[in-house]
Amino acid sequence: MIRPYKGVMPVIPSTCYVDVSAQIIGDVVLGEHASIWMNTVLRGDVHQIRVGKNTNIQDNSVLHGMLGKWPVLLGDDVSVGHMVTLHGCVIEDRCLIGMGAIILNGARIGHDSIIGAGTLIPEGTVVEPGSLWLGAPGKFRRYLSDEQKASILTYRTNYLGYKEQYLRELASEQ
Repeated sequence: MIRPYKGVMPVIPSTCYVDVSAQIIGDVVLGEHASIWMNTVLRGDVHQIRVGKNTNIQDNSVLHGMLGKWPVLLGDDVSVGHMVTLHGCVIEDRCLIGMGAIILNGARIGHDSIIGAGTLIPEGTVVEPGSLWLGAPGKFRRYLSDEQKASILTYRTNYLGYKEQYLRELASEQ
């Protein structure tokens, strides 16, 4: 469901895929070719949410800000795994956020980074670009190799393909 809040309607380009079960509310802007998957919630009621181009937000994830203080900002080519919570944080370009990760208010994930599955990134944490963080609470483990950084885009590419197939199927139903 896509709906306004306080008169602000989400902005969703025609190149995007938003599953019918997703909830996109209020001050949310999606970049070209973004995809929002099953049962995902982007709740732009208390602060803005911005999702970059080619970014995918997978099943059962929740994005929400903090009133007047922390928006949710995602760069381009980001893959957000299943059941991720992003609350008032910034995710820079080309990041992979593993399944079940939680990233809290004021955290900033530097470009080309991987946050492992189940990792908790506490409030205000700054993750340097090109880093791997794991654990609860999350801790820096090592810098990524160029090959590992490039592998992040595999997920983006896969989800662009899924998005196109879902859009084709929707078009054929009409």
